[in-house]
Amino acid sequence: MKKLSFAIVGAATLALAACGGKGDDALGDNVADNYEAAADNLDAMADNAASPGEAAALENQADALNAEGDRKEDAIDDADVNAGATSGAEVNAM
Repeated sequence: MKKLSFAIVGAATLALAACGGKGDDALGDNVADNYEAAADNLDAMADNAASPGEAAALENQADALNAEGDRKEDAIDDADVNAGATSGAEVNAM
């Protein structure tokens, strides 16, 4: 479970490093979509859980991932960094 979340956060971080602002709406949407996909996987696991307690825990994790994805999407959109920057130095200078 932690590995999946770590992989998603890593992918989102790489996406953030690659671009941002002035076009950051698409980036924010992609990050939210990645979190939503992970949450969907957790919901599917909850449907097949061995016990109601396990199902509830998985559903809570899915809800938390959805909320985190929405929060990160808003943060990316609010950051409004220059997605047109052509080098890492220009992006890092912001």
